[in-house]
Amino acid sequence: MTAFNFSTTGSEVVAALPDRVAGKTFVITGASHGGLGAHTALRLAAANPAEIILLGRSEEKVSPVMKAISKTSPSTIVRFIKIDLMSCASVRAAAAEINASVSKIDVLINNAGIMGVKFSLTAENVESHPGANHIGHFLLTNLLVPKLEASGGGARIVNVSSAMYRLSPVMFDNYNFSDGKTYDPWIAYGQSKTANILVAVALARKLETKEIRSYSLHPGVIQTTGLSGVDPAAWPIVGSMFESKKLELPKEKDIEQGCATTVAAALDPAIDKKVLNYASDASNAEKLWTLSEKIVGEIFCY
Repeated sequence: MTAFNFSTTGSEVVAALPDRVAGKTFVITGASHGGLGAHTALRLAAANPAEIILLGRSEEKVSPVMKAISKTSPSTIVRFIKIDLMSCASVRAAAAEINASVSKIDVLINNAGIMGVKFSLTAENVESHPGANHIGHFLLTNLLVPKLEASGGGARIVNVSSAMYRLSPVMFDNYNFSDGKTYDPWIAYGQSKTANILVAVALARKLETKEIRSYSLHPGVIQTTGLSGVDPAAWPIVGSMFESKKLELPKEKDIEQGCATTVAAALDPAIDKKVLNYASDASNAEKLWTLSEKIVGEIFCY
């Protein structure tokens, strides 16, 4: 069995598990050039996947990644589909386009996210952090389940969360911060990352009979497009929040090490048996599932 650790790179994971990539179809959200999703896609390309579908708001930002994938693996079909995760209408349109273009999906990587932004609401009247980081992915994932099931067993859903989930649970009764009056961007980000974990828990239980696995992960603190866009003056606030909660700050990784965690969650067969053990809070997961269904206006039964 291959052992991966903190220093393992994405390239090393793919090199150890090429048969888990070759001929497979991957869907990745948030693949702008220089970001974690882009690096994840590029590392996967080294083992000749059948298709990589990249979802994002701007084709211009994703285009360099698509070209690099094609250069690495000319036989791989690379496709861009526009999506705005803060709009359920946009998510539904993207999902419909994906469902119409592929026969199956082997791995869905919910990587896109926002962090530390000013208060705003999505089209569904949800604060932007849980709106983009959770609700958009919740809807997308459920709409793609039939294609994941068509993989024939062993398909995976990977939610990129963060150790910063420890800054806040999901505030079920006030996730909009009293319409912004009590808004704290780090608490907002924290609750959205907790939501990523809880929905992975719910999906693992609900989709077990369909042999679809669901995981969440902390990739490490990485200076990618997301982190670099945050005001540097805000970081001491994060440090003080961790200190007040008596929590250790997560260690920093470079982007090659960071994407290794995502790639391992997508590929490593050694973690298959850990699905149910990871479901640590089924009641909160179900509560979040019900709230999310209410927000997107659709019930998903499995």
